[in-house]
Amino acid sequence: MSNAEYLAKDRAPGGARSPSRLRQLAAASIGNAVEWYDWYAYSFLAVYFAEQVFPKGTGNSLVPLLSTFAVFAVGFFMRPIGGLLMGAIADRRGRRTALTLTILLMGGGSLLVALTPTYGATGVLAPLVLVIARLVQGLSVGGEFAASTTFLVESAGPGRRGLFSSFQYVSTTAGQLLASGTAALLAAMLTEQQMGQWGWRVAFLVGALLSLLGLWIRRGAQETLPQALDAVRAGETPHDRQTAERPGLFEALRRHPRQSLRICGITVGGTIAYYTWTTYLPTYAQVNAGFDKGDSLTVGTLSLVFFALLQPLGGMLSDRIGRKPLLLGFSLGFAVLAVPLLHLVTDDFVSLLLVQCAGMVLLTGYTAIAAAVNVELFPARVRAAGIGFPYSLTVALFGGTAPYVGTWFKQAGRADLFPWYVAALCLVSFLVYLTLPETSRRKLEE
Repeated sequence: MSNAEYLAKDRAPGGARSPSRLRQLAAASIGNAVEWYDWYAYSFLAVYFAEQVFPKGTGNSLVPLLSTFAVFAVGFFMRPIGGLLMGAIADRRGRRTALTLTILLMGGGSLLVALTPTYGATGVLAPLVLVIARLVQGLSVGGEFAASTTFLVESAGPGRRGLFSSFQYVSTTAGQLLASGTAALLAAMLTEQQMGQWGWRVAFLVGALLSLLGLWIRRGAQETLPQALDAVRAGETPHDRQTAERPGLFEALRRHPRQSLRICGITVGGTIAYYTWTTYLPTYAQVNAGFDKGDSLTVGTLSLVFFALLQPLGGMLSDRIGRKPLLLGFSLGFAVLAVPLLHLVTDDFVSLLLVQCAGMVLLTGYTAIAAAVNVELFPARVRAAGIGFPYSLTVALFGGTAPYVGTWFKQAGRADLFPWYVAALCLVSFLVYLTLPETSRRKLEE
C-alpha cells in the first residue's frame, strides 16, 4: 500500500467507519503549526512592541528589548510545567481533550498579547499583562508537544509511525515560516511608525483567529487513548472508565524513571543542535563573521524550507531501517562535524547556506523520528506525561539557552568554545542512543 493510500484509509480493522488517517494527521499538524506561529510571532515582532510595553531605563534604548526577551525566556521555562500538566490531562481525559485545551490556551495568550496596553497608558499593568500572556503560551506549547506527538504516533499503524512522527517538525517549521512571513509582510506594507503603534498587534490577532481554525479541525479528530476508546465502545464516557484508574501526576516519573532519564538523554543533543541550526545560526554568523543581517535571515528561511521537506523522507527511512541508525548518524555526525562546520561560517552567502543545509541533513536523523522514539518508550497509560515533562525540561535547559550560551562565550572572548559545547552534548546523546532498544517494529504498549 502506498503512503497516499494509507493516509486516506478510513476503515478500521473490524470494518467500522473511522476518520481518515489524513484527518488525524491534519488535526495534529495544523494545530501544531498554529501553536508555533503564535510562539514565534513574539520573537519576530519584539523589536516593534518593546518600547510600547516597557519603559526605557537609564537612557539605554536596549532596555525595552532586553526586557521583552526576558519575558520570552519566562515563557520558555513554563514549558516543563505545561508538559507535565497537559501530559497528565492527555493521559487522564484523552489526547483530543488535551489538544483542544492547548490550542485554546495558545489562542487566548495570543489574543492577550494583541490587546496588551501600552506602558504610557497603564504603567506597570502593561508588562504584567504581557508576562501573563507569555506564561499562558509557555504552558500551552509545553503541553502541545506531549499531546500532539502522542496523538500523531498513536494515529499511525505499524510501519508508518516514523512517517507520522516526521510531521511534528514539518508543522513546527511551517508555523515558524508563517510567523516570519507574516512579520515580513506587515513590515513591508506598513511604515515603521505604524508597525510600532498597531501593526504588530495584527499578527497576534491573526494568531488568535488561526487558533479557532485549529480548534475546529481538532474537534473532528478521533481519540487515540486506548482507555478512552474502550469506554466509548462500551457506551461509557472516558470519565466513567478512568475515574478509578487515572494515573497520578508524577506516576510516569515514579514508575518509569529509566525511561524518563532516557527522554532527557535522547533530547539533549537534539535540542541543542536544533536551536543552534534553526534559530541561532543566523545570529552566530552576524556576531562571529560579520554576516549581513538581512542576508542571514534569507539563508535561515531557505534552509528551513529545505529542512521541512527532509522530514517525511527521514521518517519513512526510519520505518524501513529502524530508528537507531538515524539517531546514531545524527549524534555522531554532530559530535564530529559541529566544530568544523561552525568554523566554516564566513560572511559569504553560499558558505552559510551550505553549512546550514548540511546541519539540517544531519539534524533530520533526530527531528524526523523524535516523536516516534519517545512514544515507543512508554505505555499508553502514562505516555503523554512521561514524554512531556522530561522533554520540555531538557529543551528549556539546553535548547532555549543555546543563543544565550553562544552569546556568553562570545562576550567572554571564547566564541570558539560554543561549537565544542554543541559537539559535547551530541556525544552525550550518542552514548544514550547506543543503549536504546530498536522499537520501530514493536507494537505500541497499551
